[in-house]
Amino acid sequence: MTIKDYQREFIEFAIKNEVLKFGEFTLKSGRISPYFLNAGLFNTGASLSKIGKFYAAAVNDSGIAHDVIFGPAYKGVPLACTTVIALAEAPYNKDTPYCFNRKEKKDHGEGGSIVGSPLKGKVLVIDDVITAGTAIRESVQIIKDCNAELAGVLVAVDRQETGKNGDLSAIQEVERDFGVPVKAIVNMSHIMEYMEEQGTYGEHLALMRTYREKYGV
Repeated sequence: MTIKDYQREFIEFAIKNEVLKFGEFTLKSGRISPYFLNAGLFNTGASLSKIGKFYAAAVNDSGIAHDVIFGPAYKGVPLACTTVIALAEAPYNKDTPYCFNRKEKKDHGEGGSIVGSPLKGKVLVIDDVITAGTAIRESVQIIKDCNAELAGVLVAVDRQETGKNGDLSAIQEVERDFGVPVKAIVNMSHIMEYMEEQGTYGEHLALMRTYREKYGV
């Protein structure tokens, strides 16, 4: 696997903003992970603008044909917004419709639970991560209710590790269950490749390798 320029820049940007950290982190699964990425820390105008450019590069790289981008409430909302802004600019110059859902339906004004462009045609879902796949399954139901079609999913990071109940990762389960590609800006292999390139992550890289051997897919 060869890391691409935008993926390397994303990793560097995430480390600089302390979104990606190396150390010892207890996950919801109870596993002790040697790294952790908290996309919620992209929380300023400048960082959100930058992350949109990385998502746009990954959308373009994915080759997933789509008519509209959907951001699930709540974390997916700003990510979808910044992605379509980046796609509208050079070098892509694609004016892509986007929408997001309300958690509760509005019974006045325009009403309904979808805000933005109509949710129709082929839909690309953009979110931060897939942990258990619950949020994505909720999005799939929303898309079905609007008689639209799930085209694929794009997240920030693919941890490439097995779920609690099998040999597949949460991302692989979504791909299997819905028959669509799930892409990420970077995955664990990219992060490890970056660490190897830098040559300054000796102890952390060794822990990453051990973790990958135990839980990797």
